[in-house]
Amino acid sequence: MKLPRDRVDALIGNGIGGPFDAGKGRPMKEWLIATADDESTWLVLAREALIFVASRHR
Repeated sequence: MKLPRDRVDALIGNGIGGPFDAGKGRPMKEWLIATADDESTWLVLAREALIFVASRHR
């Protein structure tokens, strides 16, 4: 999911996700592979990603 870079770094640091590299060998700065296993965390992250992406395309 696409989120602000500092948020991605924080989520990775907290163990809620991991870096996404699209198979190119280096992590993409604003992308996260969410590894949380509870529905409430997924919903929060999905809403954050939707808001982030929508705000960039106005």
